[in-house]
Amino acid sequence: MSQNNVKFIAADMDGTLLNEMGALDPEFFNVYQQLSEKGIIFAAASGRQYYSLMQTFSPIKNDMMFIAENGTLVMHQEKELYSCTIGKSSIVDIITQARSIDNAHIVLCGKKSAYVETQAPNAIEEIQKYYHRCEYVEDLLNVEDDFIKVAICHFDGSEAHVYPSINEKFGHDHKVVVSAKIWLDVMNAKASKGAAIEHLQKTLGFGFNETMSFGDYFNDVEMLETSYYSYAMENAHEGVKKYARFSAPCNRDSGVLTVIKQSVLDCN
Repeated sequence: MSQNNVKFIAADMDGTLLNEMGALDPEFFNVYQQLSEKGIIFAAASGRQYYSLMQTFSPIKNDMMFIAENGTLVMHQEKELYSCTIGKSSIVDIITQARSIDNAHIVLCGKKSAYVETQAPNAIEEIQKYYHRCEYVEDLLNVEDDFIKVAICHFDGSEAHVYPSINEKFGHDHKVVVSAKIWLDVMNAKASKGAAIEHLQKTLGFGFNETMSFGDYFNDVEMLETSYYSYAMENAHEGVKKYARFSAPCNRDSGVLTVIKQSVLDCN
């Protein structure tokens, strides 16, 4: 199966490009180089912070395309290509509601940094996995920044403990998405990885039939829908698989690299 018309590839990180330990296959950098030589753009499309992605891909950070914070911020060569912000009044409402959920830990995501008021060690450890630049503040409502997302962590499960109340209150005019087993994100209603990719399709001149994407969770749905070559990982949430045209091997088996090597680089 040769997919030689592909011009753009986007891959989610956790549960997709990264293995079960949250690590990047060292072979990725060789694959990235081969894609670059073919003129194919590769983008990391993640709920992770831009600064966290820069750290993960540090050897090629000056060349990589980053679709960060679930598509609310797109950066390339330290230049902002696209962003989708949330107004301060909405931020106040979202944080106030999230504070009412027992055992919920809130991350306020701005362009300059992420901000937390929790000091729980287990929450800080989890948050630092995804937010390289993060500041502790006494009151999130006093922060000044351009806000792109509110992320909520709940160790007992975001789908059961966070989604019902947050979606009921904000789902009609914001994007509320379960992005991982213990994470939920609230964004501008127009924000998604798919919206970011559609912007890139228009501005960089590649089309739906030239787009490939890989994902495993609900924050990847719109991205899969903007790509003809849409792949759900074998380990993806069952509810996500119906949105993908194809299936990729499990993330622990480097499924993304396997598909790219076989179908784009013709390495058998």
